[in-house]
Amino acid sequence: MTTAIFPNDQRAQLEQLYAAMRPEGLAPLWEVLAALVSPTPQSPAVAHHWRYDDARRHLMRAGDLISAEQAERRVLILENPGLPDQSAITPSLYAGLQLIQPGEVAPAHRHTQSALRFVMEGEGAYTTVDGERAVMRPFDLVLTPSWQWHDHGNETAQPMIWLDGLDIPTVRHFAASFAEKTEAPVQARLVPDDDSLSRYGRNLRPLRGSIADRRPASRPLFHYPYAEWRRSLADLAVGAPDPHLGHALEFINPADGGTVLPTIAAQVQLLPAGFTTRPRRASDGAIHVVVEGTGTARIGDREVSLGARDIIVVPSWTRLELSADSDLVLFSYSDRAAQQRLELYREDRL
Repeated sequence: MTTAIFPNDQRAQLEQLYAAMRPEGLAPLWEVLAALVSPTPQSPAVAHHWRYDDARRHLMRAGDLISAEQAERRVLILENPGLPDQSAITPSLYAGLQLIQPGEVAPAHRHTQSALRFVMEGEGAYTTVDGERAVMRPFDLVLTPSWQWHDHGNETAQPMIWLDGLDIPTVRHFAASFAEKTEAPVQARLVPDDDSLSRYGRNLRPLRGSIADRRPASRPLFHYPYAEWRRSLADLAVGAPDPHLGHALEFINPADGGTVLPTIAAQVQLLPAGFTTRPRRASDGAIHVVVEGTGTARIGDREVSLGARDIIVVPSWTRLELSADSDLVLFSYSDRAAQQRLELYREDRL
């Protein structure tokens, strides 16, 4: 992008200079400055809406054609149309729908990418994190923090589907990806299922240094059950809703009160039937999932109807308004955590 207008003879001489510099890895800032330092965010991502029923149909067909063992992770990427071939839903985040059929295992591995799993359907399958199983139920949030061993398995008679959210594009940006696999596909169970909920999920923790304090000090909790967060959201909803957010709660890391992952923040919202939020925009790119109810999302100039388990993406600095036809509950995750740590995050309540 040209930031200045030059006389023709000057332009010709500049082009000669640029051509001479290019082989030496030099380029003129003044030609691109306006694009590099924009007055407001200019995300290449676009607003998009995935109907869950449509995505599920393709995912189940994939389940007929390729096994979890062949695929390692049988996942359909939710690829933003503005970011083709980048495996990204926003410039910094990844999203995908993962299927585990009855009797299948997604083998153990670990990686530097941080991940969350938000259960879309099925009950009783598990994610094992460092030897502890989290038994998964619809709309549970399960974390697999960076560099922690994890595998998934389904010992039930029904398929299990969840939404994967990872910081893959962020790690790719830093060229900091590392990964390892175990020899055995399934980890040994070292403690009872959901042991961490008892040890760390009630505003208590084992004394530091005791043998009972088994989880990493920085990430002690990795399972946030729907039954618990939904009850908290209902309790919050006895008061007046925030005009821009409705009733909203953020998932936190009990160790420090911060976001659940260093690069990813997660929250839930409840909009009462008939309620419409005032317009809001923020610098984080956000992914929203319909947990309950129906309504409408106005994302910039686009309007979409929201049904059960539908997924939408709201790019950075894009105006968002939500309307609830019935009580509308949404789960969302975004890169706000990383932006806040880098002192980049902004929001505008219109």
